[in-house]
Amino acid sequence: MTTELEMPVSETVVPPLDEILHALRVVVPEHCILARDEQKRPYECDGLSLYRQIPMVVVLPENESQVQGVLRAARRLNVPVVTRGAGTGLSGGAMPHAQGILLGMSKFNRIKHIDPVAATAVVEPGVRNLAVSEAVAHLGLYYAPDPSSQIACSIGGNIAENSGGVHCLKYGLTVHNVLKVRMVTLDGEVVELGSEAPDAPGPDLLSTFIGSEGMLGVVTEVTLRLLPKPALAKVIMASFDDVEKAGQAVAAVIAAGIIPAGLEMMDQRATEMVEPFVKAGYDVSAKAILLCESDGTEVEVAEEIARMTRVFEGVGATRIQVSETESERLLFWAGRKNAFPAAGRVSPDYYCMDGTIPRRRLSDVLQAIETMQTTFGLRCANVFHAGDGNLHPLILFDSNDPDEVERAEKFGAAILELCVQVGGTITGEHGVGLEKINQMCVQFERDELDTFFGVKRAFDPEGLLNPEKVIPTLARCAEYGKMHVHGGKLPFADIPRF
Repeated sequence: MTTELEMPVSETVVPPLDEILHALRVVVPEHCILARDEQKRPYECDGLSLYRQIPMVVVLPENESQVQGVLRAARRLNVPVVTRGAGTGLSGGAMPHAQGILLGMSKFNRIKHIDPVAATAVVEPGVRNLAVSEAVAHLGLYYAPDPSSQIACSIGGNIAENSGGVHCLKYGLTVHNVLKVRMVTLDGEVVELGSEAPDAPGPDLLSTFIGSEGMLGVVTEVTLRLLPKPALAKVIMASFDDVEKAGQAVAAVIAAGIIPAGLEMMDQRATEMVEPFVKAGYDVSAKAILLCESDGTEVEVAEEIARMTRVFEGVGATRIQVSETESERLLFWAGRKNAFPAAGRVSPDYYCMDGTIPRRRLSDVLQAIETMQTTFGLRCANVFHAGDGNLHPLILFDSNDPDEVERAEKFGAAILELCVQVGGTITGEHGVGLEKINQMCVQFERDELDTFFGVKRAFDPEGLLNPEKVIPTLARCAEYGKMHVHGGKLPFADIPRF
């Protein structure tokens, strides 16, 4: 049984551009509307440049009432709307609709209020992630989620994808650090989700909204939870001559009752790619390295570093180095956070995947990816939020070669479906967007997908907000089943699910 939302918006009748522009000019100033091709071209894709589409029109509202007006006009005229933050997303979630409005929130860039006593910050969605921590540093506070793109990504985009970062193991994802969201529904109604109090009345719609990839409403204001900046932080860099040992080390740290501030893994190809770019002091001779951070008081850090050192030595680490200064600690993390741009030095293009797996399956999955490199004839560098099993393989390819593009997409699909096979999921923090919509057919049964459609229908009955993304239709799943890259079977069937 199909749902009402399975009628793609692109098949509905959209008014002519002149009529849409006339409606928009009533609610936003002329300078906020971009209608010429050369103006719209910069918005044709997000960080996943494999998929591109020029929107019918771009609107850059300056206040909440303008957002309300644009959404009301879109609903009245039956025009799709795709909301865009900084455009750093990696799943195609912000790719425009050919017959729709691209709603850019970059002008919502004010930090409206900081409360040092309550340790909260009220910000607009266009504020950069790192700008929040910079604005409260003098108060001894910071905002914990720190995606690798934090210098550029926006808080609104972080909410759309439920972003994390290298410190999410201890301090959580966006959903754990947002207290309240003010949003506008498709019919122009302003709704506040969550509360500054410990709990909010009614259903937990805030958690439903965070990570909904722009399908339920448009964020106009966010109340963030801030944390005290730790007195001290140090990073252990542990080298291993075998990927399996590195995976065992991750499990051993958690089993020892230690929750590090960050626990990241990079394989040898990744360190060889990053070290000439950042000069972080990585051990490029190791098959894998772990970066494990401890923070707290000086006594707490010293004790935890000693415990983690014993765990790594017990698993067979070949080299252990502890950051001696704050600048060295930041340099260790700079290497990890610059893995993506470093890929541009060794390959014309890269395709960054995002899946999650049980920590105990890290070595199994890495070995399977190694085999896939031969299967698909492409190289892959691996970086992991190892502590919580969130992996980010970087598939290296040349977008000028159609055959390599096709193999890269199939390689990515195989990795995601392997994640499902070993008991994980197809995304951790990048979202589904367009990139993983076919793999949703592998992850979920039809009844589950229909439930997702039901949630969307409750917020967006017409299906106009970021349509044709995230939730696959019955027709799409049926088609994917026919043309499945693995002939209808999950990859590497010899790897047991549990």
